[in-house]
Amino acid sequence: MSTLDDETAAGMIPIPAGTVDLRDDRRGAHWQVDVEPFLLARLPVTLGQYWALTDTTPDPSVSHALPLTNVSWLDAVDLCNRFSARVGLAPAYSRDARSGEVVRDPGADGYRLPTEAEWQYACKAGTTGYRYGELDRIAWYEGNSDGRAHDVGGRSPNAWGLYDMLGNVWEWCWDLYDEEVYGEYRTFRGGGWAEAERGCGSTVRRRSHPTFAIDDLGLRLARNVS
Repeated sequence: MSTLDDETAAGMIPIPAGTVDLRDDRRGAHWQVDVEPFLLARLPVTLGQYWALTDTTPDPSVSHALPLTNVSWLDAVDLCNRFSARVGLAPAYSRDARSGEVVRDPGADGYRLPTEAEWQYACKAGTTGYRYGELDRIAWYEGNSDGRAHDVGGRSPNAWGLYDMLGNVWEWCWDLYDEEVYGEYRTFRGGGWAEAERGCGSTVRRRSHPTFAIDDLGLRLARNVS
């Protein structure tokens, strides 16, 4: 079974500084963001990690390497804090007692969700196209998934050693999608096992309420560089 050490601390990939072009096709908006160096997990969070974190007895009939799904955005930020606490890092998130709003501490060294800019920049890994490789080689999606999630790391990684950035499960990001139009809806990226080919691309943005959870949506851990 995966342990917290081998899939969090040792599984974090250093992402170099750079810039990324973001876009919102609905509004016809494009903008550029500077990305500072950060760490990103080479794999989405797995069931094995979750079982280890929560001291849950593994289900022998289920692979520990499947991605964790049915996780809301609020669940995801809570899990980031729980992973941080388990390995002695400062939690990145807190909840305002009065409003319930989630607040991020930008100086914390604990695990967190990547921003949209960080996610897209890391996904592209220096490439310039819609994807970092041929889809059937890099991703599980509607056309090859047989209607289910697959063990993480089963497809080819991108140039920076990140697996499953496209396909298998969508991944929550920190950002609000469009506060003016959608209020507290948060963004997720990457496409999932049930997604059509066109929906698995580095610039595809999706959104939902922070309490929304489904069986093709999970998370990937990020951290600040110490």
